[in-house]
Amino acid sequence: MATRVTAAAAGTMDVGGDLTVNRMGFGSMRLTGQGIWGDPPDREQAKAALRRAVELDVTFIDTADCYGPEVSEVLIAETLYPYPADLVIATKGGLVRPGPGRWEADGRPEHLRQACEGSLKRLKLDQIPLYQLHRPDPVVPVADSVGALAELKAEGKIRHIGVSNMSEAQLHEAQQITPIVSIQNRYNATDRSSEEIVDLCEQERLVFLPWAPIQEADGNRAVSDAAARHGASPRQIVLAWLLARSPQILPIPGSGSADHVQDNVAAAHIQLSPDEIAAITRSA
Repeated sequence: MATRVTAAAAGTMDVGGDLTVNRMGFGSMRLTGQGIWGDPPDREQAKAALRRAVELDVTFIDTADCYGPEVSEVLIAETLYPYPADLVIATKGGLVRPGPGRWEADGRPEHLRQACEGSLKRLKLDQIPLYQLHRPDPVVPVADSVGALAELKAEGKIRHIGVSNMSEAQLHEAQQITPIVSIQNRYNATDRSSEEIVDLCEQERLVFLPWAPIQEADGNRAVSDAAARHGASPRQIVLAWLLARSPQILPIPGSGSADHVQDNVAAAHIQLSPDEIAAITRSA
């Protein structure tokens, strides 16, 4: 009988220097309804996906207060609390949801404090291991938003601070305020707009969390060719490519299906050849 692949096959990495996680995580945005709004069509199926992730040694789960809104965080606590000792839950604040498919920035310090305290309550945590500014607010200085998170960290409500959807200049501005341990930007085999950020994370030993990591995998010829050679799906190949791209990348593929979670985690076992990695890298 074949051995079931777990997230441990991807190896480990440190978050903030004191939290060690397996380098295949889980993104929880898809645990909600259509338009990332409301409850999922089947709450038990969504819970099963979370349980399968933990069963497969996933030790990093990414969420946000605006997924649902609030639905994803509530489901995580309902399903997994009390949490395994090695599980790191990362959440985000700084976006509000006027309706399905709609996202608006709110980086005001008072909103971020309210968002963080709401996440603590929903997740049943005394301290959030990694709290991320979801997106810079164009009408609020980055220093004000990040400064609010630094205050929450000083109060013990946040252990480590991360940022998301930031340019290199904005990241450096945030780093002038407080230590930043991670950045979460859109990045995949087709969209390389954050290529320089990935390189910077490697230089500075920051965690890079690529969102939309498997999007548009089916339309990439180099990915399809590698998938055929390995007897794998294109989505598994792009996850394997992300793991090979940089030791600082922590993929967080998400799904509301336990079977899909298992398929995603199995990508940790795929070893791409240097030629395959180069071909996929050139394909963007």
